[in-house]
Amino acid sequence: MMIHCVSTDAVSLHSHSSSPEESYLPTPETPIRGVLRPYGWHHAAPHRYKRRLLQSANSTPYSLLNVAHNGKICILFRAKKLAIRYKNHTIVDLTERAFGPGALVDTRGSVCSKDKATLSLRFGDVEDLRGLVIRLQMSNTFYESAGQNWFTLDSVHIHYNWTHEAIFNATEVYAPATYSYHCQHVSSLQKYDTLLVPSSHSDSAANWHITFTDFQIQAFNVQSGRFASASDCATFFTPAILMGLVTSMILLLVLAYAVHMVVHLKHIDRCEENKATVYFPRSTEAECTDKNNP
Repeated sequence: MMIHCVSTDAVSLHSHSSSPEESYLPTPETPIRGVLRPYGWHHAAPHRYKRRLLQSANSTPYSLLNVAHNGKICILFRAKKLAIRYKNHTIVDLTERAFGPGALVDTRGSVCSKDKATLSLRFGDVEDLRGLVIRLQMSNTFYESAGQNWFTLDSVHIHYNWTHEAIFNATEVYAPATYSYHCQHVSSLQKYDTLLVPSSHSDSAANWHITFTDFQIQAFNVQSGRFASASDCATFFTPAILMGLVTSMILLLVLAYAVHMVVHLKHIDRCEENKATVYFPRSTEAECTDKNNP
């Protein structure tokens, strides 16, 4: 038996179609990018995003205002905002003039002593006001009941137009003499508890409004040019907390009354169950009457 082996060379046949549809089929020579180009399609390169560092502006904090007497610092004062307004006029913001980096407020009229202190802030001409000066009068008093000295802010004065003055009496602005005093708002406005009250209704202070925001001051026993521990004006029993406590007490009373009524009703039911039937014996006269009337 003879076996004939026929060897054939491998021949690769490539058929090229002349139809336009077949010409756009992807091949190794014409990748998908080349196929889509005649239709106006383009392969978009991936976007390259660059990271950006967010830089916050370095806002310079307001500086601490200090007053020196005989070369020694005796008054420290700062506020986040100081604003005044006359009647319904525009609010005058004095914060930058008093605490800003380029503050030009003049404190040379301030006075320090063992029992009294005056912080004088002379602003000069501000908008329509001439010779504007704000003075804070403070005193240091020993109280035997407390056994220590307490300092109080007695009054705030606004001098304007050289000859006019508005006086506010300070209420409940006090702290131990070894502490500083801090309050979120020291203001003549009612929404801020009105710690500054016009000295009289006839006084021009009734036409003025003044507000210190984030107020802190120390006028006695200043050490190392820094504020001592602060005595804050915030109280635990605020109006909102008091209303919550009153509402809770009312609800507790209603609940106690309801529990008492439920217990009382159960007690009445038990008494009704244990109550024995009462029989009333008939009298002899009633029996005779029944016999005579068959």
